[in-house]
Amino acid sequence: MVCKRCGAKLYECKTNSIDRTLALSLAGLILALPAMSLPIIGVGAVGLLNYSSLLECIHQLINNGYQGIALCIFLFTIAIPVVRLFAATYITWSIKFNRVTPALLNFFRSYHQLDSWTMLHVFLLGIVVSMYKLVDLAELHVGVGFIAFVSLLICSTTISVTLDHHLIWDRLEQSLDE
Repeated sequence: MVCKRCGAKLYECKTNSIDRTLALSLAGLILALPAMSLPIIGVGAVGLLNYSSLLECIHQLINNGYQGIALCIFLFTIAIPVVRLFAATYITWSIKFNRVTPALLNFFRSYHQLDSWTMLHVFLLGIVVSMYKLVDLAELHVGVGFIAFVSLLICSTTISVTLDHHLIWDRLEQSLDE
């Protein structure tokens, strides 16, 4: 996009934004289930080894009376990221296959609100700090869920980079003007 008055470049469209974002959001949706249900970390001490997944952690928090913390972890590491991935998939799918409706405009506005509420990186930081603190006290094992979780985080973060908001707004305006 070039300024009509001075000719300066205001922004440049991202290369293949819709296809990349669609692929990343689908990959993120595929990774979400193993990231949340497979063991993230295993802790061993005195000959006993205990693996735990994200869903098991939430379950344990609820059982131990920490419902507020369990709710926050569920919302910010499961619910909002998955809804955000579904939203990115729906938006890019609709634009790619010319299925744009007036409701998609409001849907895209809502998508912007979800962007700032995804806290996967904060949870990963908590895992890494916990591992650092426990490494001297117990035997640690990284589970397959940890790899899936990191991959999910990479997909989610990369969606923020590849999604071209200007292109989507332009496509939405064009289809609504027709």
